[in-house]
Amino acid sequence: MKLGRLNHIGVATPSIADSIAHYRDVMGATDITEPFDLPEQGVKVCFVNTPTDSGMNGTQIELIEPFDESSPINGFLAKNPAGGQHHLCYEVEDIGAARTWFEGQGKRILGPTRIGAHGTPIFFLHPKDMMGQLTEIMETPKNGH
Repeated sequence: MKLGRLNHIGVATPSIADSIAHYRDVMGATDITEPFDLPEQGVKVCFVNTPTDSGMNGTQIELIEPFDESSPINGFLAKNPAGGQHHLCYEVEDIGAARTWFEGQGKRILGPTRIGAHGTPIFFLHPKDMMGQLTEIMETPKNGH
């Protein structure tokens, strides 16, 4: 298994609209995607694209708002009502090989591998096994997706 680039930082928010305004008005973000629903993940999602001068893809900020009362991020927002950093997401070339790698190290994987907001397979690792950080592992998008 080889660590890929930091794809995004997930930020839980009680309001994507308010967070978009913050990143646009306070941080000067100019490239923000339209929010969309991911009911199977229990969230609404939007990406703030950071600029890059290196020719590499910039890291994204993934804004996540609860989709409904059963959203898995409701517990996080109950403890952090203003929202905050929720997870880090790293790319890997082969999601199956990465899952096997982490399982072989005794790391706890939270749920099955599933399709994430970028349309590629993902899984999450328990924060207690990852230096206190909820960690998402994502297969690198192919063909510019």
